[in-house]
Amino acid sequence: MSELHKFIFEGLPVRGMLVRLTDAWVELLKRREAAGGYPAPVRALLGEMAAAGVLMQSNIKFDGALVLQIQGDGPVKLAVAEVKSDLSLRATATLVGEVAEDARLESLVNQHGKGRCAITLDPKGRLPGVQPYQGIVPLHGDHREPLQEIAQVLEHYMLQSEQLDTRLVLAANDQVAAGLLIQRLPIEGEGNLERTAREDEIGLSEGFNRIAHLSATLTREELLTLDANTILRRLFWEEKLQRFEPQTGANGPRFACSCSRDKVSAMLRGLGREEIDSLIDERGSAEVACEFCGAQYRFDAVDAADLFTPGLHQPPGSSTLH
Repeated sequence: MSELHKFIFEGLPVRGMLVRLTDAWVELLKRREAAGGYPAPVRALLGEMAAAGVLMQSNIKFDGALVLQIQGDGPVKLAVAEVKSDLSLRATATLVGEVAEDARLESLVNQHGKGRCAITLDPKGRLPGVQPYQGIVPLHGDHREPLQEIAQVLEHYMLQSEQLDTRLVLAANDQVAAGLLIQRLPIEGEGNLERTAREDEIGLSEGFNRIAHLSATLTREELLTLDANTILRRLFWEEKLQRFEPQTGANGPRFACSCSRDKVSAMLRGLGREEIDSLIDERGSAEVACEFCGAQYRFDAVDAADLFTPGLHQPPGSSTLH
């Protein structure tokens, strides 16, 4: 069962989280098999993004959807992981070329240095016209060196957005997507919104540096194969941890897609009747597949006519202008 563990280090300004996506990750991949699935490097990238999304969503406690998105100029045109405040998650990728078996982040999405990572916070119940918050970071370091791991990109983002040192360890295979997050908390009296400190002045906490060093010893194999208790005991056996109740099941990370026939209908209406009628004349029906879960939605000529019937899709109490 997928699970999220939260903990703090007693006496130190450091907190941590550990996520292991098992059934949720397997279900996500299974939904994409009908569409051909993804090459192994892309599955690994999406798994790491999904695990990171859960950690970041839980870290900021945001009431809405956190969308982690990578765009670039490689064979992976787009990769997206979305995690809502209830920890339901989904992910997808768009491929435009062949993926090498040993491809890493640079060769997947940043071949010519144009790749970027966007983190969007879309509030629940957002009013029309209100734009969600979005932060964007490049896929290279301070000296424009290409980054090969999504964990490095997100560490850089967290440092820029929150000015708090963060360490991330991520890994994924076809059975597990997992991640460990360690973050330095503000010292007493330090403002969370302080934006004047230089990046090279951050991270002076000796406690955080020690914990971060221990975290860096966690191997990919250990993260994927060991249970949470074993990982935390092996890494921090000399530290005093205060652990909180794990989040599992209905309260934990799980796969869920928010697609629906109503949403697809609204999208088709946005295309206009002429285009939909032309499509049905050519193919006999309009078929739309959800990019996240693979669900198929089919609209025949009768369905298409209903889409554009005045008043049929008006909310209660509204009127239709003729």
